[in-house]
Amino acid sequence: MITVPIDQLSESALLGVLDAFILREGTDYGHQDYTLEEKRQRVMAMLRKGDAEICYYPENEHIDIVLVSG
Repeated sequence: MITVPIDQLSESALLGVLDAFILREGTDYGHQDYTLEEKRQRVMAMLRKGDAEICYYPENEHIDIVLVSG
């Protein structure tokens, strides 16, 4: 696994990673409905704070956002 800093991705690549994570079936945001943009902002805030990180798995060429356990 390789951790990918958010500043190493182009804006469009970062948006693609965010959207793939947000739109993945089973992602739960609770009982309140949020717009796609609100969800993007929430995930970006988690990435900036270090509560989540972008991980690339070269063995299967998969990229994901994972929570950082404290």
